[in-house]
Amino acid sequence: MDKVISRDGTPIAFDQAGTGPVVISVAGAFWHRSFPNPNPQDDPLEQDFTVVTYDRRGRGDSGDTPPYAIEREIEDIAALIEAFGGSAFVFGMSSGAVLSLEAAARGLPIKKLALYEPPFIVDNSRPPVPPDYVQQLNAMVVAGHRGEAVEYFMTKAVGMPAEFVTPMRDMPIWSAFEAVAHTLAYDGTIMGDTMSGSSLPTDRWSSVKIPTLVMEGSDSPAYQRNGVQALVDILPNAQRRTLAGQTHDVSPTALAPALVAFFESFRKLDHV
Repeated sequence: MDKVISRDGTPIAFDQAGTGPVVISVAGAFWHRSFPNPNPQDDPLEQDFTVVTYDRRGRGDSGDTPPYAIEREIEDIAALIEAFGGSAFVFGMSSGAVLSLEAAARGLPIKKLALYEPPFIVDNSRPPVPPDYVQQLNAMVVAGHRGEAVEYFMTKAVGMPAEFVTPMRDMPIWSAFEAVAHTLAYDGTIMGDTMSGSSLPTDRWSSVKIPTLVMEGSDSPAYQRNGVQALVDILPNAQRRTLAGQTHDVSPTALAPALVAFFESFRKLDHV
């Protein structure tokens, strides 16, 4: 484990593995480097690239300096890019995909941007999150009800039926969920009103002109696939790719070839 110091003085913990051009991986809700993984797999991407995985602030071995702001998380990514030579490829997963978009929109030196299933809700294919979703999460955490905050996220944001979530509270992984429950509001803040069932704002990411790959799983729910298409429609330089047989819980062995093919084209041009 290594650390970089973000602009506000917060330490950000990261690991690196593999060799080659740098890919910074931006995780979605809950995940951090020591998060329990029931199906550990070596990342095939490490055969071609240096993969940097980091604990987003408030998780794992990284610090957390209040008050929270999206800008601080963008500065965390900027510190990592600077530590690895001043430019990098970036891959964002779920809400981490939206954070990655924000980083690109703020002008970070990102060569290419790859995103997997940003969890937009852009139509009536599923219920939207409540208008006071972030406020409710914060209130639960402040009151010490971390388990309730996790359940609220699972039911309202992920869309899991309550009867599926209740048995999960007895599983060993639940304590890991509760440990980072306060960061669920961070992800909600990043998402903003993009889970409201309305169309995506056409100007929020219009400045993101770098090549962008937006991916989805063929077996994911319709709302996720519709959100992917909505993003592709508004980005100036984006392409869509569907990974056969995959869901939101995408397999690294299915994801890596798509990322390699997308990033490799830039690397070849960069060496001409």
